[in-house]
Amino acid sequence: MATHLPDDFKCPISLEIMSDPVILSSGHTFDRSSIQRWLDSGHPSPSRNPNKTPTRFRDPDPDQSKKYQTQLLIHTLVSPSSTLESKLHSLTQLTRLTKLDSAPRRQLAECGAVSAVLNCVNSTESEIQEKAMALLLNISLDDDNKVGLVAEGVISRVINVIRNGGKGREVREAATALYAICSFVDNRKRAVEWGAVPILMKIGGMGLERAVEVLSLLVKCKEGREAMRKANGCLEVLVKVIRNGSERGVQCALFTLNCLCCFAEEMRVEAEKEGVLEICVGFLDEENEKIRRHASSLVQTLSGRG
Repeated sequence: MATHLPDDFKCPISLEIMSDPVILSSGHTFDRSSIQRWLDSGHPSPSRNPNKTPTRFRDPDPDQSKKYQTQLLIHTLVSPSSTLESKLHSLTQLTRLTKLDSAPRRQLAECGAVSAVLNCVNSTESEIQEKAMALLLNISLDDDNKVGLVAEGVISRVINVIRNGGKGREVREAATALYAICSFVDNRKRAVEWGAVPILMKIGGMGLERAVEVLSLLVKCKEGREAMRKANGCLEVLVKVIRNGSERGVQCALFTLNCLCCFAEEMRVEAEKEGVLEICVGFLDEENEKIRRHASSLVQTLSGRG
């Protein structure tokens, strides 16, 4: 790894790769031992007297400083010698940096750090796994990253997190990451092939509406509809959300069920038996336009007019 690190990883004083970087209030970053020796020798702090610092010191612009900080955090994350505590710190900071800024997301994807994040997703330490899952979600928000994430095997890793349970928050973030990844059309079939549907049905039945949101994407591909038609309890999960879910959950459940009823006659028959038609008629006066529209479409389907 060290032979491929950019010059930004080198301390401006020693010109060696930093093993313990610290960032001063000025935004300059140094190896701790080097800056300590510099100060102990009577030199002024770069943050107090920039005009008298070595010529290698310079005032960074904010974008460059942020990029530099991201690189240091990535280095800590991928380094085999990093402690569990330092990796947790890096994951936390990288999650904060990538939440609203696409530049750090691209840096993570382009420098090959995704594999390190995925390794953390597989960690037996729940706190590491949770932070890694949150970071993975942020990375997946950029369309340009979605193909690369798939190449790294992200779909199978995310589905394994959902399958193996863990804390509710981990499962929710994994389902959210899967939703973001499956917004890219080609990934829906891959998710179905990795067994996402029955797992999503299971956690959807346990009350996690985010699972139904993912199903509303997977139902758009033939493989997803076929898997849902075969899945035990599919109709029950969707009807439960339609009856008692949030506005977003109801929208997704209505859309998913309509797609399934158009796809398979037996689903339409079962939906009628469950009283879905009557529920949908009640939604026709709903203030939420999307719920009203999806309910109207499902009424037409169940009435044989779809």
